[in-house]
Amino acid sequence: MTSPLTRLDAAYGWLNSTKAMGWETHKSPRKRLDHILRRHLKWAALVLLAGLGAASLTRADAPQKPTLESVGDQVICLCGCAATLNHCPHRDCATVAEMRPVIAKEIAAGKDETNILQDLAIRYGVQVLAAPPAKGFSLAAWILPGVGLLASLGIVVVVVRRWRQPPKAVPAVATKPLDPRVLAAVEEEMKAAGMAAKDH
Repeated sequence: MTSPLTRLDAAYGWLNSTKAMGWETHKSPRKRLDHILRRHLKWAALVLLAGLGAASLTRADAPQKPTLESVGDQVICLCGCAATLNHCPHRDCATVAEMRPVIAKEIAAGKDETNILQDLAIRYGVQVLAAPPAKGFSLAAWILPGVGLLASLGIVVVVVRRWRQPPKAVPAVATKPLDPRVLAAVEEEMKAAGMAAKDH
């Protein structure tokens, strides 16, 4: 028969060997299962994210052939409606009738979307682009809204902080007592002028 001390030493040795192998002992099988799932879930999430990233890169690298619809959504109709070419509300718009064949001809020539948009900007002016190019003075259209938002957020933070601060206590002004000689001189002048205070 083994003594309790040897059983305790054996259990302690088993516990140390499981920790050395990277196993963790838990009080219940549920906790052990949770631990295993958490460990493997991290790896599964990492593999999933890597796969999604690789899939998006291959999709982004493959150039898509431009269509009349995709280019028409990036071009403003110049008839005055301020809508994109595909969404012009005028039934028989002359601008749409003029620009669609030009775009179709550019697509048939095998040009990509960027080159088609550049050709349209050269032919009709930069105002034909639904989104201004991010260069030169047009870059301000992309930057200024963000700068304005950050500046207004900063102003709001400063104003709220000032509202939340308790009002500063005004220090009491210490008054000096009047010199009795000066007070006596004032009373004498008042008596001489007939304005003496009457004692009741």
